[in-house]
Amino acid sequence: MSWIPTIALFLVAWLAAYGQTQFRPVVGWLDTPVAVLPALMVYASLTHPLTTMAALAVFAGLSLDALSAGPLGISILPLFVIGFVLHLRQHLILRDQTYAQSWLGFAAGVAAPLGTWMLLGLGSQTYIAGPFLIVQILLLGLLNGAVCPAVFRTFDAIRNVFDYQPLTETSFRTDREIVRGRH
Repeated sequence: MSWIPTIALFLVAWLAAYGQTQFRPVVGWLDTPVAVLPALMVYASLTHPLTTMAALAVFAGLSLDALSAGPLGISILPLFVIGFVLHLRQHLILRDQTYAQSWLGFAAGVAAPLGTWMLLGLGSQTYIAGPFLIVQILLLGLLNGAVCPAVFRTFDAIRNVFDYQPLTETSFRTDREIVRGRH
C-alpha cells in the first residue's frame, strides 16, 4: 500500500480547515462556514484503518481550531465520534452507493456542528443560538451530502493510481492442455 493516498487525505483536510476559516466571501454569502471535514471523515472511516481515521480527526480538529476563534481541541471529539461510529459499522454500510454516501455526508455534516455546539454548551463559553442556527446546520448537512460522493470518487481515483492492484489468480494453468476423448 502506498502512502500517497493517505498523505493526500491529510493535505486535503488541512486545506479544507484553512478554507473553512479563511474564505470570507463564501462565508459572507452563505452566512455559514464551508465545512467539508465531516465528508472527509466519512471517507476515512469507511476506507482507512482506525489509527489513520483517529489521526485524521485529531489533525483536522486541531487545524480547524488553530485557525478559528473556538477553544483549541473542541472540534476533535465530534469528528472522532463520527469516524468511530462509521468505522464500527463499516461492514454494514453500502460504501460504493452514491445515495448512501450522500446520506452519510448529510448526517456527518449535521452531527459535527451539533456536537461542537453541545460541547461549547458544556463549558463556560458563550455561544449564539437562535432559529438561524438550524438553517446553518442544515446547510452544512446539505453541503457535506453533496460533497461526500465527490470525495469518494476523487480519493478512490487517487488510490487506484498509486496503490498496487491485486493480481487475480485462477486455478486454470495456461501451460496445461486438456485432452478430451479416447486415446
